[in-house]
Amino acid sequence: MKLLNHAKAGTLESGDVFITVTPGEELLIRLDSPVKQQFGDAIMDLVRKVLEEQEVTSGTIELSDQGALDCTIRARLMTALERASKGDVS
Repeated sequence: MKLLNHAKAGTLESGDVFITVTPGEELLIRLDSPVKQQFGDAIMDLVRKVLEEQEVTSGTIELSDQGALDCTIRARLMTALERASKGDVS
């Protein structure tokens, strides 16, 4: 999947995650989370897995986590990637 545009998904509400995706030359993943020390590695592993499944090899992925479950992180990331690949920035 090629990222064509800047896109976002999610909210900053408790139990959610706000994700922004931006095209770029290399793959960068940034995570901001109050539970980063305890769950940061697991969150990053999940993000890398989704990116690998979707064949995303470049771009900047920024996550502002508010305690989201894995299923929420996956859903928000998939939505942002889909929007970025199709040009829908809503």
